[in-house]
Amino acid sequence: MADTTVPQGATGDAPVKHAEGAHSEGVSAPSLDACSVALPAHPGVVTLSRLVDCLAPLRAAGKRIVFTNGCYDIVHPGHVDLLARARAEGDLLVLGLNSDESVRRQGKGADRPVNPFEVRAFVLAHLASVDFVVRFDEDTPYELIKAVRPHVLVKGGDWAIDRIVGRDIVEGDGGRVLSLPLLPGFSTTALIERIRTTHP
Repeated sequence: MADTTVPQGATGDAPVKHAEGAHSEGVSAPSLDACSVALPAHPGVVTLSRLVDCLAPLRAAGKRIVFTNGCYDIVHPGHVDLLARARAEGDLLVLGLNSDESVRRQGKGADRPVNPFEVRAFVLAHLASVDFVVRFDEDTPYELIKAVRPHVLVKGGDWAIDRIVGRDIVEGDGGRVLSLPLLPGFSTTALIERIRTTHP
């Protein structure tokens, strides 16, 4: 019998559980050069088609869907804090995660991402605040937001509201777009530079 438990926060005390049969289609990790292990699939790492199917009954039940996105190359406290506060704006959080190809086009450096998509998605899916992780290959998550139709769209405070991609979609649906303050002192780029300086 399918597990119908809704994500954490939807009832106030239910743990995150995904429907029976949910799986990370196409994203179970092969052997990774970085750690030479194969990561197990996580039910919260889903394809877009699977995500849409999972969200439909939750939306029908009146659950508020929050969406955010990013590269999340090396997860740090600033990321964890932002995701927790984003999740608090609704009943479940969908995280759009840049594919490796998309990260490379962001101009962050030839050696980015440090962690491949499979590793980044695996770590993020295990955070209590994150209900679903879905990959996008485009430079922006606009088409993904158009498909997800979240009630709340969240980005970090380094993004002005008028620059947040997908604002027109969410506000057009009557939803909210938020730019939440970042936890100071944390940056993936700064962390990588510190590692390079300390361990040349």
